[in-house]
Amino acid sequence: ILVAGGVDYGERETALHNMEMILSMGLKIPIIYAGNIENQEEVRLMCEEAENQLYIVENVYPKIDTLIVEPTRKIIQDAFEEHIIHAPGMSKVRELVKGPIIPTPGAVMEAAKVLKEEMGDLVVFDVGGATTDVHSVTSGSEEINSILISPEPDAKRTVEGDLGVYVNANHVVEKIGMDNLLKEFPDAEEILANYKPIPVTEREKQFVERLTKEAVLTSLERHAGHLRYFYTASGKKTVAEGKDLTAIKYIIGTGGALTRLPGKNEILEKIKHHGKEQELYPTEAAKVLIDEDYIFSSLGVLSKSYHEDALRLMKKSLRIGE
Repeated sequence: ILVAGGVDYGERETALHNMEMILSMGLKIPIIYAGNIENQEEVRLMCEEAENQLYIVENVYPKIDTLIVEPTRKIIQDAFEEHIIHAPGMSKVRELVKGPIIPTPGAVMEAAKVLKEEMGDLVVFDVGGATTDVHSVTSGSEEINSILISPEPDAKRTVEGDLGVYVNANHVVEKIGMDNLLKEFPDAEEILANYKPIPVTEREKQFVERLTKEAVLTSLERHAGHLRYFYTASGKKTVAEGKDLTAIKYIIGTGGALTRLPGKNEILEKIKHHGKEQELYPTEAAKVLIDEDYIFSSLGVLSKSYHEDALRLMKKSLRIGE
């Protein structure tokens, strides 16, 4: 559990109250505190008394308009590695693996950050059977930054737990609306009744492509920011809220759906035509690339020890330079 809140030497009570409520639940799970540094000693004593493991890291929001998330991400990764070995079968994996054990979303983010250093601003869409993850690595445009009302991390990940195309296919169907889906696929109910983890027939592939398109566009809407207009005594004002993707140079697809479906490129191309102008989406200039070898997550882990080799394999998988 991550607890944060309050700039340094600012408001204290909210984070302390939340910590007290969490500890009162008796959950013997790790807690990370990344809030107002004035609370650190009190939080430490509270966790000692409750016999809860505590990680303390610098404030993620130490002062107004300053966001520092990387130290907290590292602690989350450390806590994950320390405790994942208690999961069934993982102790044997730990014996075999000498390097870091990184969850798939974290590994894809590592790959995205490595690739950004080489190629520039990018966003990666990873559509899987259970979730759709979006990883953007960009500082945004100067124009939008000048009207942004709150800071956003350069590297941002959102994980949409209701947008998978197999385990959560019914949620995606519900998002589209069965009536709407039946107009496109009169046999939708039959397809769903015999739904497979991996589509085989052309019709099944077309159906999964439709779900994938919905997952991609919905996850984009949830990940990206937008412009907001309001009126003041001096006239109409424009501000920006959320993550700015307008400076994105590359839209990259990974995951089973976006590396294996025939219409994967067309699905990602739709990102550039989505929205109603006030959304901070990638522009027409962004180029679509596919992780053709479906190895981004593996290379994210590899990059921790073999940065240049991982980068070379990423570019090969994206068919850059061919």
